[in-house]
Amino acid sequence: MVKKPKFGNYVVALGELMLRLKSPLTQRFLQNSLFEATFGGAEANFLASLSNYNVPTRYITCLPDNDIAKNALRFLHSLNIDTSCISFSEGRMGLYYLEQGSGPRPSQVIYDRAYSSISQSKINQFQWDAVFADSSWFHTTGITAALSQNTADLCEYAMKEATKRNMKISCDLNYRKNLWNYGKTPKQIMKKLLSYVNVVIANEEDIQNTLELDRYDESEKISAHKYQRLAENVVDEFPNIEVVAITLRESFSADYNEWAALCYVSDHKKVYISQKYQLKNIIDRVGAGDAFGAGFIYGLLMEKTYQEALEFGVAASALKHTIPGDINRVTAQEVENLIGGTGSGRVVR
Repeated sequence: MVKKPKFGNYVVALGELMLRLKSPLTQRFLQNSLFEATFGGAEANFLASLSNYNVPTRYITCLPDNDIAKNALRFLHSLNIDTSCISFSEGRMGLYYLEQGSGPRPSQVIYDRAYSSISQSKINQFQWDAVFADSSWFHTTGITAALSQNTADLCEYAMKEATKRNMKISCDLNYRKNLWNYGKTPKQIMKKLLSYVNVVIANEEDIQNTLELDRYDESEKISAHKYQRLAENVVDEFPNIEVVAITLRESFSADYNEWAALCYVSDHKKVYISQKYQLKNIIDRVGAGDAFGAGFIYGLLMEKTYQEALEFGVAASALKHTIPGDINRVTAQEVENLIGGTGSGRVVR
């Protein structure tokens, strides 16, 4: 069983904060001369959710010293995320462009992240004692490890430091094929990192593509047995992993998905399965996986049962699909309300 850390301590995450440029509504790229500019990134999204649930959070990244980055810092401050350990150096801020899909037309993401400040950052740029002061949980993702050998090294060093301090470590595999282009395969890097990890968050394609485990015919029917087998294979290869949480998305169109999750607990040798949500008229699914991970780990921090933590994560991420932008701007009470069956959308007065 995952030992629950003291709730009052910081959750620390390492990753890249990006400028997000989205075409308005569901318009194609440059159909309109405008882009909607916001900030986002997997680990920042994760921390923002936890901050909304009143968990102390601290973000570790590297930014350029310019006015865009200063605005990014103000954005993080507005989310009540501790930025005191962020480093500044030469380079640039990573970008991603988003075109929102509709109906049969999928959403599209274009990354522009080469030579970003964090991709060129060094381990000695960070004050690690300050990074992990009063902290009990560390989180990162496969996205950060995919950016460069430098960021992969940062992830490994941070995990070693967290392990020395008896912190819990979580990793969302978040496979992004277009980012792995510095000469290493995902398995070469992630196999080392996962040797430190206690909680893995992923979908089935993340596991297959990152770890090259248990490939099967995509036409095979989705079943709890299939996903339990997948999670067991992860734990067999990495016995230090205590929990594997897998999100389950069935996509019927860009606007209509079904959404659920399960988790496999190695001590229990048992799978817990959440309720399923029908998500129609989706506003923005970017960041939904981050919202799930944060909600699930919040449940563990709050000493909920595994079933309760799973339900919290799925409900939180279901709500994220209704909110534009990367950040899941909901409170813990709003998530509990949805779990309790108050998801009718009626006006709250």
